Amino acid sequence: MVDIELGLGLVYNGAVYNYRELRHELEALGYGFVSDGDTEVVLKAYHAWGETFVERLEGMFALALWEIKSGRLHLARDRLGIKPLYTAAISGGLRFASSLPALLAAGGVDTALDPVAVQCYLTLNGAVPAPRTLLAGVRKVPPATLLTIEANGVTKAKRFWRLGWPDAMGSTSVAESMDETTLRDELLAALRRAVRRRLTADGPVGAFLSGGLDSSLVVGLMAEVAARPVQTFSIGFQRVGGLIGHEFPHSDLIAQRFGTNHHQLSIGPLELVQNLEECVRAMSEPQTGRDAIGFYLLARQAADGVRVVQAGQGADELFGGYAWHSAVGRSTASADLVTTYRRAAFGCDHQAARDVLHPSLIGEDHSGCVLAKWLTSSEGDVENVASLSRVLRYETQVQLCEDPLQRIDNMTMAWGLEARVPFLDHELVELAARVPDHLKVKGRGKHLLREAARAILPSAIINRRKAYFPVPSLWSIRGSVLAFTRDVLTQPRARRRQLFRTGYVDNLLAAPASRRSSKRLWEATVLEYWLQVHGI
Repeated sequence: MVDIELGLGLVYNGAVYNYRELRHELEALGYGFVSDGDTEVVLKAYHAWGETFVERLEGMFALALWEIKSGRLHLARDRLGIKPLYTAAISGGLRFASSLPALLAAGGVDTALDPVAVQCYLTLNGAVPAPRTLLAGVRKVPPATLLTIEANGVTKAKRFWRLGWPDAMGSTSVAESMDETTLRDELLAALRRAVRRRLTADGPVGAFLSGGLDSSLVVGLMAEVAARPVQTFSIGFQRVGGLIGHEFPHSDLIAQRFGTNHHQLSIGPLELVQNLEECVRAMSEPQTGRDAIGFYLLARQAADGVRVVQAGQGADELFGGYAWHSAVGRSTASADLVTTYRRAAFGCDHQAARDVLHPSLIGEDHSGCVLAKWLTSSEGDVENVASLSRVLRYETQVQLCEDPLQRIDNMTMAWGLEARVPFLDHELVELAARVPDHLKVKGRGKHLLREAARAILPSAIINRRKAYFPVPSLWSIRGSVLAFTRDVLTQPRARRRQLFRTGYVDNLLAAPASRRSSKRLWEATVLEYWLQVHGI
């Protein structure tokens, strides 16, 4: 959108949920509008409030705002990094896009592998923290950042939002003034507001429904206010080697409870393999999460009926839902926290990376430095912050953005489907950050969220253990999936690339079916295949 009168141009991706309120403010200041959506509001908000305009936007966004007369460019990304934004320095200028492959399409970008990023990919479950990407010539704007580029190329970055956390004594915790019951009620009210904000759309809003606590709670809150039955979408995969590939009994229970218009998709190994190339092609960066293919196929189905879906990403990182959160919660020494967390959450440290990667790609312990930055040192004063809060701060502001959020955004946008994540409403995130650690990991984890959900969900959903998106063909690789991985990793161009130590891939292919070998085999396959499909 270009506004000649104001001298501004805007390229914008996302959804600002409070745009109507902002529009009323702008109209009171004398601004007129020729459209009904949020794009024009974003453009005029900058004209009215300058660089602080991003602090007023509630939602998910990546944007580029151009001052026509001065030539100044502002690039901004939402607080949690829900929407991606990539840049590449090229001869005489800067290229930017919502997708990394888009930057490569016109050529002139340095596509050499960044060894630091490769190490992070392998040791942080596929996450490469901003501003790095796998390619040396491409960077990404960090979350909650406004990047200003002057016409002469001078650049400055401003972080416009930071997340606070309670210290070990609880001195910044809302627990000082609220008991558990009050906190529970505040949490449910905040989540209810977040879900309702994300129902604003030109057509019906659907939901991804796994049958777990998080997605079920979102569906239940949507059903409270929806004018028609909510359209819900679930996916399952064929059983492989004793592994069950669906949660249909639980998703069916929720669909029946709330009277949703439910769609269930079942996928066999052959159909999975047939869609892997396009799934990987849709990745802005390689993603090791084995549920990527599930989201890709589920988004394809959902896009036939709706243009927007809500999903439950973020709850585990906010409320302590993973198995390792209890372990790190017992760690009190900063010196031990990085080691404890790496072992529990990632299962791959720097020494393990040395055993896997080609020597040319191994240097310092870069992922360890990333974790130390967030868990023990410079990201704010962490001296008195409890161990679990440090881990959750890292996961919420780094790992979440680079792993599950990137995955669901890439896979849904591949089909023109917009995924909205109410748990990452920034006001809800700020509330969750102030909740004391013991109210998160108590019992089976996510204690406070489970208690809040009792007013909405049946006990069969609330009391079930944490489950992970089941894709058995990738948890125990064999058959057609094994043939696919072997083809990718043994091609001459893969051998010439020398990503891995001699014999590493052959050893994985010789004994692929164990859970650990399948995980490592899939990580290697996605990395190599992503490079192949993008011609790198």
